[in-house]
Amino acid sequence: MKTLNQTLSAALVPHHAAAQPQAPSASWPRLLGSSVRAAVLVMVVSGIAYPLLTTGVAQALFPQAANGSLVERQGQIVGSALIGQQFSGPQYFHGRPSATTAPDPQQAGASMAVPYNAGLSGASNQGATHQDLSAAVAQRVAQYRADNGLAADAAVPVDAVTASASGLDPHISLANALLQLQRVAQARQLPPERVQGLMEQATAPRSLGVLGEPRVHVLQLNLALDALQPRHQPGKE
Repeated sequence: MKTLNQTLSAALVPHHAAAQPQAPSASWPRLLGSSVRAAVLVMVVSGIAYPLLTTGVAQALFPQAANGSLVERQGQIVGSALIGQQFSGPQYFHGRPSATTAPDPQQAGASMAVPYNAGLSGASNQGATHQDLSAAVAQRVAQYRADNGLAADAAVPVDAVTASASGLDPHISLANALLQLQRVAQARQLPPERVQGLMEQATAPRSLGVLGEPRVHVLQLNLALDALQPRHQPGKE
């Protein structure tokens, strides 16, 4: 016979505690299986099907752009229409300055200036009041005036002395190109009118007729100049 304390203890036990079922161990394999199937589905859709679909559409509709807008000359790739190049010789139109960098192979953890480095696109991130930026712009202004035979107080286009946000801009402004025209014509011993005609052919209008400003594609223009005088090699001088 139960004692009075045992009877009271049994009566005070909550009904839900006594009736609470335990989760069957068989539910874990089902949960794991559904998780794996969901992960595989996401991988197939986003990692295989979608990339193949977008790649196929791009190759079918825009093959030139999808393959990097590569520029060829005499069967050799000489650059991309989307990425500028470094030109320094007097016989070439010079592009916009580039602030891109690359790891310094001589010093671990350090970087070095590598203009138009498509693998590390970016700007200097220096503000308008940054002392280093002011010094760099002042140096570029002096060099630009000296290279193009301009007066000491001549106005210089902003795109001739400042880098773009990407550091890869392949274009320069019309004002910038016009100020370089005489130097290039003299270095190549060509009539300025001939050089200006090629410059106009390499000039793109405003986007949609209203956005931005007309701009000159530097690589296209320099390649057209080299087509007249093949002895010059772009990027070599």
